[in-house]
Amino acid sequence: MSTTVRTDIKKISGSEKAAILFLCLGQERGSELMKQLGETQVMPVSRAIAGLGQVTTDVVEDVITEFVEGMTAGGGVHGNFNEAEEWLKSFLPEDQADRMMGEIRGPVKGKNMWARFSSLNENVIANYLRLENPQTVAAILSQVKADISAKVLPLLPEDMMQDVIERMIRMEAVPQDMLEGIETALETEFLDSAANVSGVDSHERMANIFNKFPPETFEGISGKLDGSMPDELARIKQKMFTFDDLARMDTQNLGRVIRSGTDGARVPTALKGAKSDVRDYFLQCLPERSRNLLKEEMDSLGPVRMRDVQTAQAALVDVAKELAEDGAIQLPMNDDEDEIIE
Repeated sequence: MSTTVRTDIKKISGSEKAAILFLCLGQERGSELMKQLGETQVMPVSRAIAGLGQVTTDVVEDVITEFVEGMTAGGGVHGNFNEAEEWLKSFLPEDQADRMMGEIRGPVKGKNMWARFSSLNENVIANYLRLENPQTVAAILSQVKADISAKVLPLLPEDMMQDVIERMIRMEAVPQDMLEGIETALETEFLDSAANVSGVDSHERMANIFNKFPPETFEGISGKLDGSMPDELARIKQKMFTFDDLARMDTQNLGRVIRSGTDGARVPTALKGAKSDVRDYFLQCLPERSRNLLKEEMDSLGPVRMRDVQTAQAALVDVAKELAEDGAIQLPMNDDEDEIIE
């Protein structure tokens, strides 16, 4: 084994950089990854590990940073900041991973730019975007949270909204040079900015946005998208999960959602504006006493605004998704046409 102390990343070969990454991952994770390589790849990495010698902490950090920057720059793998951060935290202490991600993302003030931009009133954002190129609008709305995009898109002119949505569907990631130009403009118009490329799947992103659309808005735009890009719309619908989809769950899982979603008048408000078959199925999931109490709560509400109904229904959908992420329940697949409603 070499006794050389490696202090300069410029003098380290590609195989040696790979060796450093494998050693950082540890034997268990590294061996799992090594199994994915072919023999022609395993041999040079193994030789590099055997002859690597001592590597300083600074060089290790330089190698990791170089690799992560390659992931987030849209190279041969589909990487993004979230993927990079999770990868770093798989083998580094959290504070060290956070520090390195901070260096990769840029100045601290830039980290909060999109959140601060999103905090603006949706009418202000929409008025600004109306004057922009649809591709620029698509790039901007791809960087903000789905609920912000869902509020802003319906405020755009109808033709522009459809154009922007189609571009967002096709957009896998915002090109770095385009994003830099957008951020320069936003810095001038609004706040300081820094690169924050989103690697979220465009169909999943649009499904999240459409989930938060009022039903009539989604019906209008989906009718047009069905004519202009039916295959893409079908893929988006497969990823969507709406309030009505809760009625496709079995009674045990739905009952757990109802119990977890009990927060004030959320459940009775959501059911107040639900379809009759969906409402009946919800009630079937409850014991008789709970069912009667829920009916009384619904009756005592009186007239409710559709906006409040939609908010309550969206909150229950979020509860279901959180339970599914925790492994407490299983959501029905959207390509399953067999409904449970009787």
